[in-house]
Amino acid sequence: MAEFIKLYNENPNPKQIARVVEVLRQGGLVIYPTDTVYGLGCDITNIKALERIARIKGVKLEKSNFSFICYSLSDLSDYVKQIDTSTFKILKRVLPGPYTFILPGAKTLPHPFKKRKTVGIRIPDNNITLEIVKQLGNPLVSTSIRDEDEILEYTTDPELIREKWDNLVDLVIDGGYGGNEASTVIDLSVDPPEILREGKGTFEIF
Repeated sequence: MAEFIKLYNENPNPKQIARVVEVLRQGGLVIYPTDTVYGLGCDITNIKALERIARIKGVKLEKSNFSFICYSLSDLSDYVKQIDTSTFKILKRVLPGPYTFILPGAKTLPHPFKKRKTVGIRIPDNNITLEIVKQLGNPLVSTSIRDEDEILEYTTDPELIREKWDNLVDLVIDGGYGGNEASTVIDLSVDPPEILREGKGTFEIF
């Protein structure tokens, strides 16, 4: 059974955050709130955890399109090639926020992602997520929690998420009801930038 922890976005309990980080460092999978929908994530440096997420999603890890949840823009240099000033200004203006930005991948990407030409970067406007990533010391690899329901694309109730994922993950965070609209995905690796998915974030940012 998955551990179930209640956290408040306004003031996340440091001891509980530390417990989440401990689970992640041990190779655990965690479901957590963001500024959009709930996400499923693991420590980017833990290969076994990465493989578990890939199996759950039914994809090959090397070909997955998981995004990287970062704490701040200063984390990008390990995962993204040097970006120009105009691109950086866009990122700085809207992050943290409900966006996933596709950026050119660096040569220093972790082993499973070495062949990636691009990576998806997220810095959510959610204190729970940001505190987890800050204490962990490196990004989470993340994917959205989707629902089979034809009307509701994403499960928003933490209790229902817990019921559904209880035997698949190690810890579920109850951060309150989640949203039902995913992040806006913008490809900044091409010129002009391309909107790949219209989501919660306005795409009139250029």
